[in-house]
Amino acid sequence: MTGESLRIGLVCPYSFDVPGGVQFHVRDLAEALERLGHTVSVLAPADDDTPVPDYMTPAGRAIPVRYNGSVARMTFGPVSAARVRRWLTAGEFDILHLHEPVTPSLGMLALWIAQGPIVATFHTSLVRSRALQMAYPIVRPSMEKIAARIAVSEDARRTLVDHLGGDAVVIPNGVYVEQFSVGAPDARWTGTPDAPTVAFLGRLDEPRKGLPVLTAAIPAVLAAHPGARFLVAGRGETGAAEAREVLGELAGSVEFLGGISDEEKGALLRSVDVYCAPHTGGESFGIVLVEAMSAGAAVVASDLGAFSRVLDGGDAGVLFRTGDAEDLAATLTRVLSDAELRRKVADRASQVVLQYDWSAVTQQVLTVYEMVLAGTGPGARVGEDPSSARGRLLPGPPSGSASWTEGDL
Repeated sequence: MTGESLRIGLVCPYSFDVPGGVQFHVRDLAEALERLGHTVSVLAPADDDTPVPDYMTPAGRAIPVRYNGSVARMTFGPVSAARVRRWLTAGEFDILHLHEPVTPSLGMLALWIAQGPIVATFHTSLVRSRALQMAYPIVRPSMEKIAARIAVSEDARRTLVDHLGGDAVVIPNGVYVEQFSVGAPDARWTGTPDAPTVAFLGRLDEPRKGLPVLTAAIPAVLAAHPGARFLVAGRGETGAAEAREVLGELAGSVEFLGGISDEEKGALLRSVDVYCAPHTGGESFGIVLVEAMSAGAAVVASDLGAFSRVLDGGDAGVLFRTGDAEDLAATLTRVLSDAELRRKVADRASQVVLQYDWSAVTQQVLTVYEMVLAGTGPGARVGEDPSSARGRLLPGPPSGSASWTEGDL
């Protein structure tokens, strides 16, 4: 099996009209697999006129749904199911790889419709989930079709075990380490001893990304480092306006960069003294931490379980108490004052990140594929499940509801 070229179908539940972590994971995995000689097709929500790579098939317009403290854009229903069927038939896949198959979107539809060698990756980390509790009875019969389960972190694995049963192998999110480690810093964002720079990346109007926590910490940091500059990248005018209002006359120390490209993100992370991740919850991994570590920035992050594991328990970065702005201020002040500490954690981070490089992660995923294909016998292909009659594809709404709504999702 090793060395054979495979036809691989990847299904992404979230829209590429407003891409995020899962979308980038699927994109990067597809491109890493293609570089190894495999044929890959990705099915994902996206408007038909949205620019997407050649290997991607848009599955139509998505609707915004509040999910896990964020707003996810997903697509679901008979039209989407028809697109899944057409894509599966045309693909003639050796293996089908679903992402978040219990999220009411394309992955769930594909799980109902398909049979054959199926792998699923679970990204979500939740303590309690109404959505998962509702989805489980609907997808439980189909979960047995999944030949192998992957979780992107121990936190995501625990969510799977607690809510859905079964277990999964942990294979982390991937990063192109070299892409972030090479290249010159950008003079606009490079710090100096008198004017160190601190970066934040994330959606500004999504509270769990922690911008309000950082905003509350900034006055105390400026008291100790009056020249410090805070570089905030991400979309969300509401969040930026709220931060400016809270900071008042200190707002001049914060530069809101808006949305930035991948190239700009790499340059930003290579330039700053500290990358700050003040997230308050809902994180199963922390891909931006790995990107910052790859770029050589010293990382200061909330002591969420996922972040602590990525940061090697605090040896590859500095942790502070989640949601505690006072502790964040003290931690940033200490890290900005100690160049040797920044060098120490950055050096350790440069070793830790190697396990997250796509060269290592892709091989782990391929090992799972090979295990599944070896267990299905020669000539097995992905096809339509005869038991997935069209009338059964979209089960009735939750008990007590007249119809499916965005709130139900």
